[in-house]
Amino acid sequence: MFYDHQQIEKKWQKYWEDNQTYKTSDSTDKPKFYVLDMFPYPSGAGLHVGHPLGYIASDIYARYKRHQGFNVLHPVGYDSFGLPAEQYAIQTGTHPAITTEQNITRYEEQLRKIGFSFDWSREVRTSDPSYYKWTQWIFIQLFHSWYNKSTDKAESIETLIQHFEEKGSEGLNANQNEELNFTAEEWKNASEIDKSAILLNYRLAYRAETTVNWCPALGTVLANDEIKDGKSERGGYPVFQKKMMQWSMRISAYSERLLQGLKTLDWPQPLKDSQEYWIGKSQGAQVRFATENGETIEVFTTRPDTIFGATFMVLAPENPLVQDLKTEEQATEIANYIEETSKKTERDRMADVKNVSGAFTGSYAINPFTGENIPVYISDYVLMGYGTGAVMAVPAHDERDHRFAKKFNLEIIKVVESDVDVQEESYDSKDSVCVNSDFLNGLNYKDAKSKIIAEIENRGIGHGTTNYRQRDAIFSRQRYWGEPVPIYYKEGMPYTLPNSALPLELPEVEKYLPTEDGDPPLGNAKTFAWDEANQKVVDTDLIDDKTVFPLELSTMPGWAGSSWYFLRYMDPNDDEVFAKKELTNYWGQVDLYIGGSEHATGHLLYSRFWNMFLKDRGYIEQNEPFQKLINQGMILGMSALIHRIDGTNKIVSKNLASEYQTQKIPVDISMLIGTTDEIDVEKLRVWRPEFNNAEFILEDGKLITEREVDKMSKRTYNVVNPDDICNEYGADGLRLYEMFLGPLEQSKPWNTQGLSGVYGFLKKFWNLYFDGDTFSVSDEEPTKEEYKILHTLIKKVNFDIENFSFNTSVSSFMIAVNELQKLKCNKRNILQPLAVIISPYAPHICEEVWNLLGNNASIEFEPFPKLDESYLIEDEIDYPVSFNGKMKFKIKLSADLGKGEVQKLMMENDEVKKFLGDKSVKNFIFVPKKIINVVI
Repeated sequence: MFYDHQQIEKKWQKYWEDNQTYKTSDSTDKPKFYVLDMFPYPSGAGLHVGHPLGYIASDIYARYKRHQGFNVLHPVGYDSFGLPAEQYAIQTGTHPAITTEQNITRYEEQLRKIGFSFDWSREVRTSDPSYYKWTQWIFIQLFHSWYNKSTDKAESIETLIQHFEEKGSEGLNANQNEELNFTAEEWKNASEIDKSAILLNYRLAYRAETTVNWCPALGTVLANDEIKDGKSERGGYPVFQKKMMQWSMRISAYSERLLQGLKTLDWPQPLKDSQEYWIGKSQGAQVRFATENGETIEVFTTRPDTIFGATFMVLAPENPLVQDLKTEEQATEIANYIEETSKKTERDRMADVKNVSGAFTGSYAINPFTGENIPVYISDYVLMGYGTGAVMAVPAHDERDHRFAKKFNLEIIKVVESDVDVQEESYDSKDSVCVNSDFLNGLNYKDAKSKIIAEIENRGIGHGTTNYRQRDAIFSRQRYWGEPVPIYYKEGMPYTLPNSALPLELPEVEKYLPTEDGDPPLGNAKTFAWDEANQKVVDTDLIDDKTVFPLELSTMPGWAGSSWYFLRYMDPNDDEVFAKKELTNYWGQVDLYIGGSEHATGHLLYSRFWNMFLKDRGYIEQNEPFQKLINQGMILGMSALIHRIDGTNKIVSKNLASEYQTQKIPVDISMLIGTTDEIDVEKLRVWRPEFNNAEFILEDGKLITEREVDKMSKRTYNVVNPDDICNEYGADGLRLYEMFLGPLEQSKPWNTQGLSGVYGFLKKFWNLYFDGDTFSVSDEEPTKEEYKILHTLIKKVNFDIENFSFNTSVSSFMIAVNELQKLKCNKRNILQPLAVIISPYAPHICEEVWNLLGNNASIEFEPFPKLDESYLIEDEIDYPVSFNGKMKFKIKLSADLGKGEVQKLMMENDEVKKFLGDKSVKNFIFVPKKIINVVI
């Protein structure tokens, strides 16, 4: 029977949509299972075949769980704010909302064509005001919260105000920007503005001067993961370090909890390691060094035991102390160095371990234990965001300090015993004892560290402490296409809008660039001011700073909306709350989360932070958002490259290229002829004007390209459109092939030719149900051999899906179908459960045969076939028979026979007699169901 995949797939996709087959119930009478894919950003290019890999895996698992009787939540939505749509708006004037809507329509069309079992009724978009209303609401909750270190959780700002009214700052144990000291009386007498300024020091969402990655060409601040090699990932524009007033999120308050929480999660270890490194917990001491001019430099060090070897100090170039410590003679050199450093991101500075640079401030500090004057430098290897932005440099025992000391000819003093010549290389180990260190001499690392910290505290120059590398997350972006921040300003102080004013919607603007005054694009809006008296947004020309006040002009970062979307799916249409408590309690954590590892220190950290905050404030019950996480690998493209002879417009075929100096140029793989490496020259001429008049040096009349495995990308023209694959091989073919390529977590190359194998399998599977062109399924009882094939498959697929070994399941399908085809099996009791087993992978074809078998309801909720191990018990065993350990032949024996019975039968066997001859048996070794060995 002809397998018409196009007709079958259109039919069932329409059926699923019309019947809302995958619409999830909130009924709590079934056990729940929550399967989620990382939020996709709807780019203009649409999907290529690499994108659906994780979606197919999660879809298989979701369908499998439905077959097991779970109430499965498997939603879809779009992280629809983003810089690409804004850049397109700047270039064309098209509103980002229009571009985004077009992109989403294209994405949805492609996703539906692949047959995903998403609950489309729960779709959310971060750029929809009904969604970002609640993103703004969460921001307001963060603004009105502080972190109480005594209770180790976020609390309402009202409890902090109550503490101030009763005790001032006395006894306060809070996460804060700086330590403040005031009495209850001083608090009560403070003005409203002064109180607001004090509270900003503690709020979880706060505004402060921060060093940021500023991209002048894009007119915005960029996150570290939006920058590559000192340039913006979008457009390749230069990025500079700049100090700006910015909104920040106090994620640092959660550093320890974020670390400890990792122990409870079933995540890939490399991903956990990335978060641990990013958070960067270290224990040591905070120490104050006096300077000649009266300033104090405070450092954090993990090796206070080496303080006697501190021979110079290094400050981060952006440390405010630099301006106080630089001398007149050094001012120009310092200014030039700071300017150069501003062109590097913190990530670049951390990664560059080879280059040594710096500048002398002209000032000296005093080592508190040696009494020596030690010079103070600045260098880009010290970061303002880690510790205090200053280090005591111990060149004998730190590699970077050592390189710095050698470059600037600074003193190197050994303070940890070793045979290493510290004048030539540093000795960084802790496995030794202190030397040249006065009262620490002879002590090991642990004892010396404890003793020096006690002495530092005794002298009143510091204290032992735990430090974290993780900085607070910058929350402002100078863009248009993002969530407006629900803040207005009165006398320079931020105030939140009332909940009744939410959502604060994006206003219309005439242009999407910053204003002439340098304000963000929202500064171009004509209606974007807050009328406090009438509680509404009004025209900006009404601002009088008495009753009408300016609104915040920055927007939220790209990660804001994606930090809580998993919660909104639980209750996506609620106007009263972001999600009802009974629903968040029922759905709880995401049970399976699939997405790329590139989000390790961005989205995954921010989501955990917001989840913990919402738990602290009593809005949800779960500690962590994502219990199990899998990072899918990448599907790689097969690029086609032509060779162009340097300095000419001559294109030479691959096997002749070695005779010339050439450069390789990627070309569109759609111009290849069939499945060959030959390119259609006439298509190439039309493709780009530069090739129209090119000269082609061919081999045997053909232009052969070079093929390379590469990341699938528009830039390398090696993108394969899933629509084309679905048209030719079917969505079921695409789904099976992507799983068949290899283990989910690994990267693997795409080869369209490989689809013919899985398509052939689908045709074989289809034809099991037909006799020629007639649907033919028998009610005859299957044989034991047929049951064995079925139950072997059930056992294998159960194991494979539970262990995410989807590729081996596809192999098992092929083996089972081949075996059933050989037996000419058309028994209902085999073919009906077979359709259920294969349906998570190939739902369209299985729905069709299920329907042909006389079932009116969808196959989706049919119970997964139960394994009956009795069918797997072997009746006969094919035993290998060895003599003195060398296998001579095989013999079939009943599986129930014991050693005595087997030995009797063997001694009567003609083959055995032939090998024995006149020799006697010294030993008879029998391992049931494994081997027979005769020792002679």
